[in-house]
Amino acid sequence: DICNGHQRLNLAFVANLFNMYPALEPIDVDDNVDIYIETREEKTFRNWMNSLGANPFVNHLFNDLADGIVLFQLFDKIKPGIVNWNKVNKPPFKQMGGKMKKIENCNYAVELGRQLKFSLVGIGGQDIHDENRTLTLALVWQMMRAYTLTILTSLANAEKPISDKEIVEWVNNVLQGTEKTSKISSFKDPTISNSTSVIDLIDAIEPNSINYSNVCLGVTEEAKLLNAKYAVSMARKIGASVYALPEDLVEVKPKMVMTVFACLMAAAFDENRKVATDNTHENPAAELVKE
Repeated sequence: DICNGHQRLNLAFVANLFNMYPALEPIDVDDNVDIYIETREEKTFRNWMNSLGANPFVNHLFNDLADGIVLFQLFDKIKPGIVNWNKVNKPPFKQMGGKMKKIENCNYAVELGRQLKFSLVGIGGQDIHDENRTLTLALVWQMMRAYTLTILTSLANAEKPISDKEIVEWVNNVLQGTEKTSKISSFKDPTISNSTSVIDLIDAIEPNSINYSNVCLGVTEEAKLLNAKYAVSMARKIGASVYALPEDLVEVKPKMVMTVFACLMAAAFDENRKVATDNTHENPAAELVKE
C-alpha cells in the first residue's frame, strides 16, 4: 500500500506513527497559569450580543469588548442614533497609539451609558479596556436590561420605560385573569425556583401551549431544573427572546429572572411574533395588555 501510494492508508499510517512516536521535546507546563472558566452569566451576555449580530463575533466577553466597537453596536440597538460614529476609532488599530485609541473608545462607551442614566459610579473606559470583570459586567448587565425594556416599552407604546414593579403587576394580573393559581411577589420570590409561575404565564399568553404532564410537581433540585428547562424552551417556542438559562430560574437570579418575565411580556405585546405551536386560540394575555 505504501509503495502503491494509497493516500488514505498512508495518511492513517503516518498519523498513527506520529501519535505513537512523535519525537517531540517535552513541554514545560506552568502550574501557575490561571485557567479561565466562563460563568453562566457571561455566557448569557455573549449569547445576547451575538443574537443582535455583534461584529466581530463575541467569543471571549472581556477581551472582545476591550476596544469598544461591539459596545457601540449594542448602544445603537438600545437607542438608535445615540452613537456619533465620527467619534469612534475604528479598527484596524496600529501598534503605535492603538491602545490609546481603544481606551478613547471605551471612555466614549461609558459616556453613552451615562447618557442613558446607567449607574456607572467608579467605572471608566480604562476598566473596560483592562478587562476588569466586575466593572465590565456591571456595564453589560445594564445594557442588556435597557435593551430588553426598550423593546418592551416600544411594543407597549408606553410613554416612559416600564419599571420592574409594572412587570410584576402585569404578570400577576395575567395569571389571575386566566385563572392560574401561581403568582410572584418580586423577581426574588423563592417560589420562582420551581418555574411554575413562568410555565403558567406561558400558557396564559399562548393557551394550551403547555403540556402539564411534562411539569414536575416535586421540589427536588432535579425536578426544578427539568421544569426550568421546559419553561425556557417553551418561552422561546412562543416567540419570547429569552437569553437567561434554566439554572438562573432554579437559583432565582433576580437580574436574569427579570429578563425572562420582561421577554414574556414583550411576546404578549408582539402581535407579529412567530409561535412554534399549532394553537389557534385567542390570546387572553394580549387582551389584558391592551387594557
